[in-house]
Amino acid sequence: MSSKMVILIVDLEATCWDGNVEGLDRKQTVDDMEIIEFGCAVAEDNGTVIDCRSFMVCPQLHPNLSEFCTQLTSITQSDVDAAAVYQSVVPQIDLWLKDYKLEAWGSWGNYDKNQISAEQKRHSLVPEFFALPHINIKQQWRQGKVNSRSAGLANALNYHGLSFEGTHHRGIDDALNIARLLRFTEL
Repeated sequence: MSSKMVILIVDLEATCWDGNVEGLDRKQTVDDMEIIEFGCAVAEDNGTVIDCRSFMVCPQLHPNLSEFCTQLTSITQSDVDAAAVYQSVVPQIDLWLKDYKLEAWGSWGNYDKNQISAEQKRHSLVPEFFALPHINIKQQWRQGKVNSRSAGLANALNYHGLSFEGTHHRGIDDALNIARLLRFTEL
């Protein structure tokens, strides 16, 4: 019997705007956006969740959330105002994960990896899990599936007769829903 692979599923929420970035005459990039939530689920490759946690982060470049961002994520200004800054949250994540034997980390697409890379450039700091191999779970899930081009998380769940549980675009809920798809995914 093969042992189960243990991975960390990460789903980030970040500052965002409907239109131009606050104070700039252009659309956002990952360099403008700042993580406001690390949604994390430690899971076995069969989808069994071992532990999960949400780490809220107070943005520093654009400390005021846009109305669009709050409506999209359900994260409020008071949520981020009460949170620690990125440089303080990263050690909290490392401490939480220290006892897990993680083999990789994954996310639904590559956005999360790219956003953490942007934070690394900005702060010269990343969570220790970032050194592990990254799995694009969306790409792995798509393999061998017919008509999976619209591979949003909710559509992927629907493909298997599952409904989204929790709040869309909330990091912790997205991470837990991604874990539910692991049993249908070749990692």
